[in-house]
Amino acid sequence: MQKITTYLTFNDQAEEAMKFYTSIFKNSSIVNTMRIGDNVLSGTFQIDGQEFVVLNGGPHFTFAEGMSLFVSCEDQEEIDELYEKLSAGGEKQPCGWLKDKFGVSWQIVPPVLGELLSDPDPVKSQRVMDAMLKMYKIDIQALKQAYEQS
Repeated sequence: MQKITTYLTFNDQAEEAMKFYTSIFKNSSIVNTMRIGDNVLSGTFQIDGQEFVVLNGGPHFTFAEGMSLFVSCEDQEEIDELYEKLSAGGEKQPCGWLKDKFGVSWQIVPPVLGELLSDPDPVKSQRVMDAMLKMYKIDIQALKQAYEQS
């Protein structure tokens, strides 16, 4: 059993959110849905084996950018696909961040970004940082080009 589970509280879109997220991520499924009459109260879904719980809690619950879901993407194709699908109806933001149509913040980032930013050469890492700060969706090739400049 997963020790810590992300719990997302929506106004009345919990079921819609589960369907949206599981339609985007390949290895995902809706585990259960709890209903009261015809209305969804809560549900559980999984993405790559990680469980998330959703609840319809009313309009006084909102999402804040201080909490985000971080998705590690191995290649540009995955970044392109997830950034576009998750931001549909939402808001594209700088540095690989986005808000989905429900207001949930996501970071769509390749591991190579952390590797390049942590290079011991401060000039190289600064060039990567400068390049990233100009991006919305992360561009791996542009990051590598900034890193390799002479």
